[in-house]
Amino acid sequence: MTPSAYVLEYHLVNYRRTWRASVFSSLVLPLLTMLGFGLGVGGLVTGDVQGVSYLQWMVPGLIASTALQTAVAESTWPVMSCFTWVKIYFAQAAAPLRIADILGGHLAFMLFRVLATTTAFLLVAFLFGALRSPWAVLVPLIALLIGAAVAAPVAAYTASVSSDSYLAILIRFAVLPMSLFSGVFFPIESLPEVLRWVAWVLPLWHGVDLSRAATLGLDPGPGAVWQVLYLLLWCVAGWFLATWRYRRRLVI
Repeated sequence: MTPSAYVLEYHLVNYRRTWRASVFSSLVLPLLTMLGFGLGVGGLVTGDVQGVSYLQWMVPGLIASTALQTAVAESTWPVMSCFTWVKIYFAQAAAPLRIADILGGHLAFMLFRVLATTTAFLLVAFLFGALRSPWAVLVPLIALLIGAAVAAPVAAYTASVSSDSYLAILIRFAVLPMSLFSGVFFPIESLPEVLRWVAWVLPLWHGVDLSRAATLGLDPGPGAVWQVLYLLLWCVAGWFLATWRYRRRLVI
């Protein structure tokens, strides 16, 4: 195995002891979300949204948002723990592991969590009849792209702060607004133009749009290629930024 695979194995072994705690968020929360937003709020929405029911329209946005939130959850407090509390990163750095191995293995585990959570959400959506196209099988891949685009830069941010209070600031002033104004619950065309530009710049809207095209069987058009490339740009930039910040913390 490669050195990164050994780091991934370490996180998987730890997760084997704690996986039961994630069952609620992976299965029960999507079910409650589907009942509350899709059927509850959806029952108050008169008419269709862009030609489909509100439940079918909203589900891909919720899956993309879940990918974002899972990536953020795994790249904030767990990363802070590896630096500050448990300090496992320093033990790994003392072993014959490069910074790229430490970061790559942990990011691989984060993406595993994103894939598991969004696949469970997709299964619940299928049982509710919220998927209109077989192209929905692409949604986990889109979720991985969203997760990578978010996890790497957030890990870099976590490696740059000294207190977990800054992580709460990130959640309140970046993650929550992004979840609300990226087309998850309503089309961004209803937003003022300034906020629409903000949505276009941030990664989540692109993931929502790609996921919606897949689950509804819409023609994504040539713009989908640019959206994928834009998310890949976030991934690459986040990787280099995280590598730089990890090296600053771990190399003495």
